Amino acid sequence: MSVYESFGFPEVTFEIAKGMGLSEGEFEGVKNLLGRTPNYIELGVISSMYSEHCSYKSSRVHLSKFPTEAPWVVQGPGENAGVISVDDEGLCVCFKVESHNHPSFIEPFQGAATGVGGILRDVFTMGARPVAAMNSLRFGRLDKPKNRQIFEGVVAGISHYGNCFGVPTVGGEVYFNSCYDGNPLVNAFALGVVQKDRIFLAKAEGVGNPVIYVGAKTGRDGIHGATMASEEFNENSESKRPNVQIGDPFKEKLLLEACLELMKTDYIVGIQDMGAAGLTSSSFEMASKSGSGVRLDLDHVPMRETGMNPYEVMLSESQERMLMVAKKGYEGKVKEIFDKWDLDASVIGEVTDDGYVRLCWQGEEVAALEAAPLADEAPKYKRPYARPDYMDELQRLPKVEAPKDLQQVLVALLTNESIASKNWVWTQYDHMVRVGTVQLPGSDAAVIRLNESEKGVAISSDCNSRYCLLNPFEGGKAAVAESARNVAVSGARPRALTNCLNFGNPEKSDIMWQFATAVDGMAEAARVLETPVVSGNVSLYNETEKKPIHPTPTIVMVGVFDDVTKRIGSYFTGMESAVYLLGENTGYIGGSEYLASIHGYERGDAPEVDLNREKSIIDFMCEAADKRLVKSAHDVSDGGLAVALAEMCFNGENIGVNVKLSSGIRDDALIFGENHGRVVLEIDVDNVQAVKKLAEKYNLPIEKIGRTCSGLIEISNQTRKLISMKVTDAENIWKNSIGDRMK
Repeated sequence: MSVYESFGFPEVTFEIAKGMGLSEGEFEGVKNLLGRTPNYIELGVISSMYSEHCSYKSSRVHLSKFPTEAPWVVQGPGENAGVISVDDEGLCVCFKVESHNHPSFIEPFQGAATGVGGILRDVFTMGARPVAAMNSLRFGRLDKPKNRQIFEGVVAGISHYGNCFGVPTVGGEVYFNSCYDGNPLVNAFALGVVQKDRIFLAKAEGVGNPVIYVGAKTGRDGIHGATMASEEFNENSESKRPNVQIGDPFKEKLLLEACLELMKTDYIVGIQDMGAAGLTSSSFEMASKSGSGVRLDLDHVPMRETGMNPYEVMLSESQERMLMVAKKGYEGKVKEIFDKWDLDASVIGEVTDDGYVRLCWQGEEVAALEAAPLADEAPKYKRPYARPDYMDELQRLPKVEAPKDLQQVLVALLTNESIASKNWVWTQYDHMVRVGTVQLPGSDAAVIRLNESEKGVAISSDCNSRYCLLNPFEGGKAAVAESARNVAVSGARPRALTNCLNFGNPEKSDIMWQFATAVDGMAEAARVLETPVVSGNVSLYNETEKKPIHPTPTIVMVGVFDDVTKRIGSYFTGMESAVYLLGENTGYIGGSEYLASIHGYERGDAPEVDLNREKSIIDFMCEAADKRLVKSAHDVSDGGLAVALAEMCFNGENIGVNVKLSSGIRDDALIFGENHGRVVLEIDVDNVQAVKKLAEKYNLPIEKIGRTCSGLIEISNQTRKLISMKVTDAENIWKNSIGDRMK
């Protein structure tokens, strides 16, 4: 009996292939590609590589629309993470955002924790030391116990992993909507610092060079996790807990230090994180990118469970593991470094030149598959899509009566889960470890100082999924524009973005239309704003019981400072400053939080984004920061002008604002409408003329709307007083809303 036969694997049939996620056409295509029926191990490998999560088979045709190049882009899509230059002296930042949605529903704590661990590995695999983490989170409403449980578990998992690993979690976003009941979104982001000449790539070059497994031992956790992440959820989904990995942040910290120590030597050729599909994706991708092959002796893989077979070893998604190719003769040196950090380092194979990944067990070849066809030539679908008829009704703006008491509306918005302070979340994160954080969570953008210099980056995560539901094109544009605007409002120049595209089932024509149309909008915005896409992730099949989430293309924008002391905060800084509005009010309430939460309508066309105006705002804010003309600034978004003004008062200093508007726009629409292209500016009276002249240079409307004062938030329209409340009352309502719900 052969070694393969001794495992008792079943004979491969279409029914077995279907159970692993392959369609009948894909199964027949595999047989044609191989000229035979794959064996059970090969089928497991193929099904993982062909999964939506690994192959992007429904999205690749559209992702090619993104701009990916610029003079400051060092590494674009295709590697573990993207890299951009910070200066002309070789200082770079490496970053990426990725989803861990399905695991976080099944096991919130470990699902979120291992999402953080995975994205950190993507960054330090490139040779970069992680210096910041962020996350974009979406949950169902907190009035449901199950949603509170998921929310609490996810935040605890993120906090546990980031705090133990020792990377500051510097911000992000948290939104709540009933569309995320049963399908939360957990998008994890990490950014690291690396010198341009010390970037490492996923390569398997040099025939005879050893392939080395490093890190934690392999177990049975996470097997077929990539396949699970490529399916809709149903009532049985929580039974898939074995598909969720188990993380160990302390082990990952050791892995980071060992890898960075090794990367200071010239012992290694290439390195790849074992993420989705584990050893399968890492080995096939490294071989394919290098045009080489590899032979793997799977029984040499360090295992923490007895009786594991080659199928399980190849498909395990156990955490804190890397695959690397070293220079021949340096195996002992590599092992020496990993022994020092109490980590496994085992030679499990070698690089070959025949283009195959050959899997062996006890000296017998148990599977053999060509690398390139699986890594690069998985099915690519041009799925049919069309604008659904229901969009006509969705985009029709309902007629609503203006509430008589607009102050009560403001109170309701400040307690709204999506607008209220997220301090309940952020206070669980260590956002100051490594002492590089110079702008705390809660601002428009996080600001990080790099390498104890004055150079730095600003980071903002944004997406209004309601806009994307009502108009995917404008919603896609808005996600990029708002993220760039938030970075610019902090004083940094937006340079590049990473995205995580969360959508429903792409086999449905309306969902595929949402995806394709949103990508068109994002691509146009990225081109106009000169912020190319350097990395990203696609997460499809975000549906539970046939109910899709709102389309949620999360954008994380990274901007660059030459001097972080030029940064601009989001809170008022003093009394008797002039308060100006850059941009203009149009009073548009379609798609607004006001219309949804006060009147109960997620309707109306999304507000249109003027990208040329947005580019001018970016240029204005960057020059204003360079000349130190603005004391504070805050973009106007969720909840409109009234919420933006109130939020600028919430810094614990009891600084208020007195605003007098003069507009014929209906009062509720004026202060709660959400048209784009607006920034509230706090300006020292001595700088007013210079600011107005700068706005004129960029052809931007600017208007004085009031001044800062002590203790009160007052907003009037012509002679009508709309809002008058104490800052302390408003701040307490805003600050404690989520914590009170979670008690």
